[in-house]
Amino acid sequence: MEPGTIWLLICAALVLFMTPGLAFFYGGLVRARSVISMMMLSFGAMGLVFVLWILYGFNMGSAGEADLIHGWLANPFSDFALQGLATGEDTSGLAGVAFGATFAVITAALISGAVADRARFFPWMLFAGLWATIVYFPSQGWVWGFDDDGMTGWIGTMTIGEAVPIDWAGGTVVHISAGAAAFALAIVLGKRAVGFAKESAEPHNVPLVLIGAAILWFGWFGFNTGAATDGNGGSLIFLNTIAAPAAGIIGYIVVEHFKDGKPTAVGAASGIVAGLVAITPACANLTPLWAIVLGLLAGAICCFAIDLKYKLGYDDSLDVVGLHLVAGFLGCLYLGFFATDTGLFTGGNIDQLIAQIIPSVFVAVYSFGIAFALGKAIDFTIGFRVTEDEEVAGIDNVLHGGGAYKFD
Repeated sequence: MEPGTIWLLICAALVLFMTPGLAFFYGGLVRARSVISMMMLSFGAMGLVFVLWILYGFNMGSAGEADLIHGWLANPFSDFALQGLATGEDTSGLAGVAFGATFAVITAALISGAVADRARFFPWMLFAGLWATIVYFPSQGWVWGFDDDGMTGWIGTMTIGEAVPIDWAGGTVVHISAGAAAFALAIVLGKRAVGFAKESAEPHNVPLVLIGAAILWFGWFGFNTGAATDGNGGSLIFLNTIAAPAAGIIGYIVVEHFKDGKPTAVGAASGIVAGLVAITPACANLTPLWAIVLGLLAGAICCFAIDLKYKLGYDDSLDVVGLHLVAGFLGCLYLGFFATDTGLFTGGNIDQLIAQIIPSVFVAVYSFGIAFALGKAIDFTIGFRVTEDEEVAGIDNVLHGGGAYKFD
């Protein structure tokens, strides 16, 4: 087995571990009577999206003879269940399929944080499968699709002057798309009956949140470095994946101290996530100094952004919008100013900034629109959320026949 294939499989395992880490992170943030339901949304997405990716999802972002709309969509049934790839002489390409599968799963799972404490399980599963099929599967090909001649996706091949869009590991198709979809679902499902007010939104298990954040950070090294093709590039990416979330902790808790009077453990965990999200598109195209600045900005800005839901009245329960959408946009647009050799302030011109804005906005609008339509359709037909009485009582027993803890 080639070293590159071995490395890709190791990174796929790291990214796979991130979704259970996300389940821990989200599970600790919700009410004690909803933790099993919350974690099941992530594990349910793992089961469904993995299967759909293998059956047809990978094909939708591929290129060559499978093209339906060049640069936008490939035939999902061009190699159904990867029978051709799996039985060919060279099966090393399956490592890339496995790596891509882990991205698809965690992107869908991220959205679930917006519907905590009130979403029914099977409507969520229906949404996750449809959203992954319509939004994620084709859009990942827009950025990363390639054939023997090079990049094929419309984002990957777009040029503005001499600048091309930079999105190394998924600032647009992972974090912006998940954050925009979460925003849409938060609007569709409405506010929680219990826990929306800031003073009552207390996490039930802070150590679980910190464990989840630690697992996410660990897995993120696979997330960002998996596609590195040389030692020098991989080393820079690895260091930036340390620098940005570390700075994110500082940026978040400093702002939290002045804004709310004290730094919190949940704030530190949120700062880690903010820094990781922001560095995702930028990890291969920033020097470590600019990665630290990005992490500081991400932590500070996201600390303010998570309070927007109280001012604007949408219930993004676990701050998917405030962390992933905001930090995803920040990381993508930051490259327009500070990308090595091409940023506005680092040797380039405004072309790089324009090249960052166009795909970021397009993916956000597309994901929001599809998620809103799917959420409305599911809610209208089979109902998306539990009843108010079930929500108040706690949905673990209602939906899954038991909870995480015994209550008298």
